[in-house]
Amino acid sequence: MNLLYLSRYLNLSVVGVCMPKEIVSRILPKIKAGDRLSLGRAMTLMEENAQMSRELIKSIFRETGKAIVIGVTGPGGAGKSTLINELAVRLQKGGHKVAVLAVDPTSHITGGAFLGDRARMSLLTDCGVYMRSIGSRGATGAVSASIRNMIRLADYAGYDLVVVESVGAGQTEVDISKIADITAVVLNPKTGDQLQMVKAGLTEIGDIYVVNKGDLEGASMLLSAVRDYICDSKPETFALKTSAKTGTGIPALIERVEILIPEKRATKPAREKEMLKSELSGILSTLVRSKVSSLVEGEECAKMIEEMTAGKTDIVTVAEKIYSQTGL
Repeated sequence: MNLLYLSRYLNLSVVGVCMPKEIVSRILPKIKAGDRLSLGRAMTLMEENAQMSRELIKSIFRETGKAIVIGVTGPGGAGKSTLINELAVRLQKGGHKVAVLAVDPTSHITGGAFLGDRARMSLLTDCGVYMRSIGSRGATGAVSASIRNMIRLADYAGYDLVVVESVGAGQTEVDISKIADITAVVLNPKTGDQLQMVKAGLTEIGDIYVVNKGDLEGASMLLSAVRDYICDSKPETFALKTSAKTGTGIPALIERVEILIPEKRATKPAREKEMLKSELSGILSTLVRSKVSSLVEGEECAKMIEEMTAGKTDIVTVAEKIYSQTGL
């Protein structure tokens, strides 16, 4: 979706440099009023249009930061999507307003994403849960680069719980802990060496460890390993066995999440400072890389490369000269 399409939806003129601000001023009241179509369109713009993304965040930032984010991560095939179905529906029925942001892997070749979670989680919308499937678009850490801003949009729209599912990429999933208040690590007894996960970064980020598909052989052994190697050394963590297929263990999982929500809400301001620091560092790094790239592609740099090739200067001197031009 582009600005022209959205401007037609909002009955706006596409002429004039202030059009993005005008679009924001029209679409935000619709989002506040509970219009899911407007929320979805805003999220698409957040992904696809850098200028609109900046205008949206400038307008809503001060009114966000209240929603509790539940990150669900773990190896592929662990049953995260099915478990999130159960979790989100029951939390919604329990009085929360829930949004689910499911990150799907993006092809490094075509840039497209399968967005299979739209099919796997289609029942969520029938229960009032807002569901959005997002392409990772090459971001590292198994989450989308735009996920924090999409969480803010859901927060602005009044969702008090935002569930984020990572793509299931292994140890790179630890980055989800940088956006989540509560992190649930989902494990599957059939994914390989039961103790291998103890060596992974996933063992360091979880608040809850869920051995899903608990009806399968090896589930009890894996649960014991998690408790022995993780929970014993981190008493604040919690481990349980569930079966999203049969519903076994789901009430206990919901109970634990409900216990953690007020605890995490009380400590959120301090945690948010660290998250904002990390996010700000990322934004600044992107801006600096963009500036440096433009300098490297310039005519002056081309001349300096010719001079290096001819042996008239060295690469460190050139790098220092380019750096001085960034104004930093």
